[in-house]
Amino acid sequence: MKLKKQLSTTQINLLVDGIIFIAFLIIMAPHFTGIALHEWLSIAFGVTIVTHLLLHWAWIVTTTQRLFAHLPRQTRLNHTLNLLLFIDMTLVIFTGFMISESALPALGIKLAQSGLWHMLHTTTANIALGLVGLHVGLHWQWLVNSFNQYVLKPLFGKAQGRESVPGANSMQKGV
Repeated sequence: MKLKKQLSTTQINLLVDGIIFIAFLIIMAPHFTGIALHEWLSIAFGVTIVTHLLLHWAWIVTTTQRLFAHLPRQTRLNHTLNLLLFIDMTLVIFTGFMISESALPALGIKLAQSGLWHMLHTTTANIALGLVGLHVGLHWQWLVNSFNQYVLKPLFGKAQGRESVPGANSMQKGV
């Protein structure tokens, strides 16, 4: 009986981050999915975000505790960006619940509609788009290295007789 290799922390992070990113792109196009699917995918997205935070909880706690001590500039920037992204995503999800036309009514919950909630939802979603872009940019090297190491190398590295994909070292990343 052959034992399956257990996924590394980096592989799990890459998988969860990839799911989050693809879901984010789909959710940001409700005209493509329709409102019902947009809302249900957004609820699943919220669960995935919680998973992402739990996977990085040790980094969050450690970095927050050391925030006012000597930390590298990129770590401070990463922490600040993550905090802004968390606040914004919380607002996007909350306002999404407040304007739900499909998911909550399907659960028997009907909230009074308000133009203010729609405006806040649209504004915070647009802000999220920029913040996610910055977040991806900040972690671009980790993404490229991890993708090369865990996706391209297993698919193409052995077939071409290469030992490794250049630049595919496994480096740790923050949230």
